[in-house]
Amino acid sequence: MIKKHILALASLASLSGMLPVVHAEEFTDNRWYIAPFGSYVKPGGDRDANNPGYGAGMGIGKILNEHMNVELRGFYNGFDDDRAGRTGQWDLAGGTADLQYYFFRNKFSPYAVLAAGAMNSYVGGNSGVGVIGEAGLGFTYELHDNFLIRSDVRYRYNNNLNAQLISGTDEFHDMTVNVGFVVPLGPKPGAPVVEPPTPEPDCSTLDSDSDGVNDCLDKCPGTINGSQIDDQGCPIKLEIKGVNFRYDSAELTPEAMGILDGVAESLINFPQKNDIEVAGHTSSEGTSRHNLRLSQRRSQSVADYLSQKGVTNRLTARGYGEDQPIADNGTEEGRERNRRVELVWSGN
Repeated sequence: MIKKHILALASLASLSGMLPVVHAEEFTDNRWYIAPFGSYVKPGGDRDANNPGYGAGMGIGKILNEHMNVELRGFYNGFDDDRAGRTGQWDLAGGTADLQYYFFRNKFSPYAVLAAGAMNSYVGGNSGVGVIGEAGLGFTYELHDNFLIRSDVRYRYNNNLNAQLISGTDEFHDMTVNVGFVVPLGPKPGAPVVEPPTPEPDCSTLDSDSDGVNDCLDKCPGTINGSQIDDQGCPIKLEIKGVNFRYDSAELTPEAMGILDGVAESLINFPQKNDIEVAGHTSSEGTSRHNLRLSQRRSQSVADYLSQKGVTNRLTARGYGEDQPIADNGTEEGRERNRRVELVWSGN
């Protein structure tokens, strides 16, 4: 009977050549686990117990590497005492230290096991502690990263060390069939971590370029800071503040060049490449004709500088002189505001 079960499990182990194997360099699982189980026990004839019995136990183990597990197990088995005139039963309680060798690790994983330990045997009012050794074959089947079914068949040798529970012998030979499950503790190394999808933010609540138009409606993302925009978020006009020139000249000051460097970088990065008018304006000091010519030269100076810095939009310079004031020319503060350069996008 024992030989029949062991040969059956050995034939399962021979399937290793037909199934994919996890190679050592890929195996990183070294988790602890718990392993409750139930047992079917077929006692040997030397106990004078012909009826099988049942039991249960618990194991605590650790995965060492691709092939090896170590495990400590405790168990209880019981079956009827069939000797003439007896009405009791055998009670076997003990524990073993197991060494399991896995032929390969996969969803289905066959293994061989060797175990050694101690067991207390009680029958007919007498008890004795002896040593036990076990050998067998089994398998695990993974249903989940943290749940496996496990079963094995074991031959058990028991020596009761002169306890003489049965006259004439202290050696017993039993077979056990164990069925249970294995619960590894912690996540399986290398197992994909499934994270819940991150919900897409509501574009109506976002304004990525801070232009006052939400991202759902914004047709021109990345609008240059400070631009006047239309209702679709596209730039209409940008006043370049702080761009000054030498007195009564179109020559840019160093401070103006620094400001224009930042404007050029923004225009280069801005994806919309519409034509741009560079509009120059002056205050009302001097004659209207002089101011018109001065504003034309100054707007051309700004357009040329931006082109030199790599701006690829088509730039057209146009001077408006003093004709489009935005403040009172009767005050110095107003005149200062009227001396300005603006970028005006066409098509928006």
